[in-house]
Amino acid sequence: MEREQDEPRQGEETIGESSSTRTLTETEIRKNKRQHMIDSGQDPYGQSVSISDRVSDIEIRHAGLENGSDTEDIVSIAGRIMAIRNQGRLMFLVIRDSTGEIQLFVRIDVIGEVSYAEVRQFDVGDWVSATGTVLRTQRGQLSVAPTDLKLMSKAIRPLPEKFHGLADKETRYRQRYVDLIVNPEVKTVFEKRFAILATLREVACERGFIEVETPMLHAIPGGATARPFITHHNALSRDYYLRIAPELHLKRLLVGGFEKVFEINRCFRNEGMDLTHNPEFTTFEAYQAYSDQEGMKELTRELIQRTCMVANGSLLITYQGREIDLSGDWESRSMIDLVSEAVGEEVSFNRTLTELKILANHYQISLQESWGKGRIIVELYEKLVERNLVQPMFVTEHPLETSPLAKQKAGDPNVTDRFELLICGSEYANAFSELNDPVEQQRRFKAQAVAKAAGDDEAMGFDEDYIRALEYGMPPAGGMGLGVDRLTMLLTDSASIRDVLLFPHMRDEV
Repeated sequence: MEREQDEPRQGEETIGESSSTRTLTETEIRKNKRQHMIDSGQDPYGQSVSISDRVSDIEIRHAGLENGSDTEDIVSIAGRIMAIRNQGRLMFLVIRDSTGEIQLFVRIDVIGEVSYAEVRQFDVGDWVSATGTVLRTQRGQLSVAPTDLKLMSKAIRPLPEKFHGLADKETRYRQRYVDLIVNPEVKTVFEKRFAILATLREVACERGFIEVETPMLHAIPGGATARPFITHHNALSRDYYLRIAPELHLKRLLVGGFEKVFEINRCFRNEGMDLTHNPEFTTFEAYQAYSDQEGMKELTRELIQRTCMVANGSLLITYQGREIDLSGDWESRSMIDLVSEAVGEEVSFNRTLTELKILANHYQISLQESWGKGRIIVELYEKLVERNLVQPMFVTEHPLETSPLAKQKAGDPNVTDRFELLICGSEYANAFSELNDPVEQQRRFKAQAVAKAAGDDEAMGFDEDYIRALEYGMPPAGGMGLGVDRLTMLLTDSASIRDVLLFPHMRDEV
């Protein structure tokens, strides 16, 4: 047989045109091929086809096929051409579907001269369908020898060359569709992301939570302290805010009688972009009647441990060179204890405001006149402690001043029953025993309104309807929000949030 002459080996195929020919001229050549097909009565963008197998199915079924063996197994497959090698009366095409790559072993004496001439016009990047028998070449390459090979979609723009590839991250994020083609490992990250999302739902449903949907457009920005996006509703002739958190609507459902609710959806915050922040992001939020922050610790642990096992098969992982142990119970420490330990002296509400301001100035923290003791303690924590917490830790007892929706800690008017989960210096979850006293909630909303009037554009609005809902009575409850994007970063060892978002927000292309 002729099949062995210069057959391309996996890992050696040319994935695209070389950089010297990757020009408008190449695109024009492809456009001319497209037009020639149309002029000759062919459709370069095809119709639906029946597929009998995926590449992975064929590989599994013929894993034991010996080198140089033919079969009578007829398969119909489809995919994108990733490599072409022309050997005169033989052509080798490597095509990729969603499960892997396989070689097409094309012979002129099998498909005929007319069809072979058409195949010679195929380019890397084209989508094709093929029907033929499975064989394994003498070099061990599993292949399909097509009796029928058709073009399904003509690629006008050539792919980047394989070995130089699409390395520029700005281009990769902006042209994710190309990134997925030439960097197959990227697809694995997103397959894990979708498995993580499915597992979050699975755990919540196993625990009896009901998945709900709440509005994206809010009349009043609330549920978290952040700067909102503003949009305008023409029919109502008024501004609305893209939600910064679903919290207040989800807790309204507790008032209405739902005991366990959760939502996985997008939130929006009109703030800066960096390695861990994107203005549009995904959260998992859950609220459980009759629970508290301790119940939320248990839920948070199970969610992260279960998703980690699904994504990695182990609770011992490495993130950016640091080993993380997600197994067992996780340590809890109060914010005040952590800050005091970092500073080397007591940092608490027993200190005067002046003393805390002097301490903050010592650590070069820019203060705002409206900040009280609680906000200064939080700023010291973020500056001195947060980045140093590597193993999972629940940081508890956050100041009431920065926790307007959390229940006050019994016996201490200055702090709340709230925790943030820290891993590798980043926050992954925020939870607390929910404040359900409408009078106290109203007082805190008023304090937020004062802060907003004083120039704090992250302060919450005064939500009178939420107060009205609490006045009808909300049971004691625990609530928790988990950042899905950051969790995916952790479980896929991704350095940037843009690596786990299919289409991250970018500055305008120049």
